[in-house]
Amino acid sequence: MRAVAAGLQAALLLARGRTDALDALGPATDAIASAKRSFWAMAFCLPAFVCLHLVAALGTTAGAPATSPTLSAHSFAVDLLGFVIGWMVFALASYRITAMLGRAAMWPRFITLWNWCNLIQYVMLVVATLPDLLGLPEIVGQTAWLVAFGWAMWLEWFMTRLALVIPAPLAAALVLLDVAVGLIVAGFTG
Repeated sequence: MRAVAAGLQAALLLARGRTDALDALGPATDAIASAKRSFWAMAFCLPAFVCLHLVAALGTTAGAPATSPTLSAHSFAVDLLGFVIGWMVFALASYRITAMLGRAAMWPRFITLWNWCNLIQYVMLVVATLPDLLGLPEIVGQTAWLVAFGWAMWLEWFMTRLALVIPAPLAAALVLLDVAVGLIVAGFTG
């Protein structure tokens, strides 16, 4: 539970733009163990994933990508498989890329922060669906979705830059890689 609390605290600090988030993870000597435990973030993201899946299936989110309204167990299972595959593909790709950048020693702390920041990102996206679910004007829902998505991208960029100590454009390239992985997986599962 300490690893979960430390990961969540670090992610919340990052979401507020705090550079001391790495300190919340504890000593770097435990980085590999923390990285392994941080994959529990997937389980914590699952309720938000289910919520977003249901909202998308119902077609109620104005800012979300359009999907066919279906609540079948098959479509959910395929989406869930895509969720897991997308998560793991980026984790593996980032491991290889950080090694190519000479930052392999920083990858465990990076992936720990990335995993926990995913939880913050999922929560932001769920909150962004509330205006549509509450029947507010479409422009409110679209604005909420845009702000949540922008904040999620900024959070990942900020975390990447901080954790890997790399220039801003390189951090942006890693964020774009994450987005591309998500889009490719969604293309196969959608």
